[in-house]
Amino acid sequence: MRTRFRPDRRLTARMTLTVFLLGLVYVAFIAILVAVLRSWVAIVLIAGGVLAVQYWFSDRIALAGMHARIVEPQQQPRLHGVVDRLCAAADMPKPRVAVADTDLPNAFATGRNTERAVVCVTTGLMRRLDTGELEAVLAHELSHIAHRDVTVMTIASFLGVVAGLVTRFMFYSQMFGGRRRDGDQTYLLVVLVMAVSAVVYALSFLLIRALSRYRELAADRAGATLTGRPSVLASALTKLTGDMARIPTRDLRTAQPFNALFFTPAVGARPSLATLLSTHPSLQQRLDQLAVISTELAEATPEP
Repeated sequence: MRTRFRPDRRLTARMTLTVFLLGLVYVAFIAILVAVLRSWVAIVLIAGGVLAVQYWFSDRIALAGMHARIVEPQQQPRLHGVVDRLCAAADMPKPRVAVADTDLPNAFATGRNTERAVVCVTTGLMRRLDTGELEAVLAHELSHIAHRDVTVMTIASFLGVVAGLVTRFMFYSQMFGGRRRDGDQTYLLVVLVMAVSAVVYALSFLLIRALSRYRELAADRAGATLTGRPSVLASALTKLTGDMARIPTRDLRTAQPFNALFFTPAVGARPSLATLLSTHPSLQQRLDQLAVISTELAEATPEP
């Protein structure tokens, strides 16, 4: 899909490399399982089933998880008006528009392709941002759709999910529910498969986190360039990050599984392991990049 969002070759290269490396890990993972398990049909069915569900139903899963609903222009005229203007400016098809009724101030885009794409905002975000800031956030989200990184993240994340499912499958079915066919040999087999699954999960986790942080910077850059107002996006980022720290911890924990999709991560004010391995770059890193973009745009604007 060609749009007026600038092609981001560095993002494309990183997505390609990440998927390639995850593919190698996945092939090695399946090869090890086939080598050590007497019956691996269930593993293949689980892997294929999870990938199919994630690919075909990623938009529905995300919307259902956030209790979001698709809204029509007459229901949310301000929101649809902003999306219409941005899609016209970007020369891209308009995605479906959804709203999640929660005080958590956030937004996300999902969907396996442009035809199934959805951009969703929360009522908490719409209440806190003025129209210009809302436009900046939505430009960020639309760039995810234009660059197709939503689809790549959906496919890339399935390996870690499969590894986690295999670990649980082996743990419960063999150690607690299965037969001890060969005594200690079966026990060692289960331990080996669980160890391999844990390593695969860790590798996929780190690769996806690295890609996720870069794609957020790429979306900030693309969105700010489209609107021509990096300072407004910086204002929205600062406002939402500050307000996020005041959201109750229980609500943040409920939303954290969606952090890879969110405009800004659902984390509190205190530094933690979750922030060190975050799906997003730090606020300061995002603001610094926007300051550079603002300078570049000012220098590129001819003087009257």
